[in-house]
Amino acid sequence: MAILCALGIFHAVQGQATASFADSIRKQYHIPELAYAVLSSGEILEVNVSGVQKINTALTAGINDKFRIGSNTKAITGFIAAQLVHGKKISWDTRFFDLFPELKAKSNPAYHHLTLLNLLTFRASLFPYTYTYSKPSREQFSGDEAQQRYQFAAWFFQHKPVKSKDSIHFSNLGYVAAGLMLEKVSGKSYKALVADLGQELGINFGFGNPNAQDTLQPWGHDGNLMPEAPGDNYKLNWLLCAGNINVSLPDYAQFIQLQLKGLCGQSELLTQEEFNFLHFGLPQFAVGWFWNADNNHQTYSYNIGNPGTFLSKVFVFKDQDRAFILFANAQTADADAGLDVLYEELKRKYSR
Repeated sequence: MAILCALGIFHAVQGQATASFADSIRKQYHIPELAYAVLSSGEILEVNVSGVQKINTALTAGINDKFRIGSNTKAITGFIAAQLVHGKKISWDTRFFDLFPELKAKSNPAYHHLTLLNLLTFRASLFPYTYTYSKPSREQFSGDEAQQRYQFAAWFFQHKPVKSKDSIHFSNLGYVAAGLMLEKVSGKSYKALVADLGQELGINFGFGNPNAQDTLQPWGHDGNLMPEAPGDNYKLNWLLCAGNINVSLPDYAQFIQLQLKGLCGQSELLTQEEFNFLHFGLPQFAVGWFWNADNNHQTYSYNIGNPGTFLSKVFVFKDQDRAFILFANAQTADADAGLDVLYEELKRKYSR
């Protein structure tokens, strides 16, 4: 009992020291709100949020504040896909145009072979579309969000494929098409699929800018630290399955903790082999996850979200049973550098 109490005091003191360091980083790198967590498969080792929800205000940061996680959405989409594959609703080898044959005739023949796995792993030769592109215009599409995503896919599949010697072509478009496939085989909208996953895990996933639903949630800030007013970004709605989820740090920590549990065979949702496939199944980028090895030859999976006014970074070290999450409500060069400094300090303190 004395040993356990001593360990608790040690973690508390260590956490206080890190929180103080993190807040100094937040101030030095001009980050309005900064949040981070360190976890293992069985424990949240440290979690902290500091700063303000909107620059030059007294809207104090809170632990349940939501952050838009950008491309970290891809790991959630990939996980949903794996569950549907596990449940035999679809296979990794299912072709997009087998589910949407009506789009095939007007699409570039180079895409006719594309499978669910191709689309989720950047092996699709689609051009690197982001929300910053001026085309297509909003007026080109009609109907609700799902109908617009369908029309958007019909539009981008008509374009020429990217020509490169590289096997990977980074593009959000594959996830748009994959999302349509998941909707088709499940009979549910993407938002309903995410809500189902959230209910299963006890996580409250949201979409779009957090302040669009509640002005007392964090405001994102652009590269000039200008706060983004509450609103609906139609291009991010087109890219919904690729990068438009928002979530609180404690809730996202649960999803990442699930990854650690699954990677060591402690989840009933998917097998250990299925979790390893999601994180490491293909070179460089698997299903929603990049992966690499650090200077100590420790293999880790990771992703970075940068949807314009937020930043999110997550690093998962399966062999160390450690994960690191960092959030900022600003997408600036300073914020990016500050999160990197904090990450290195957290890794130094908590790596095994």
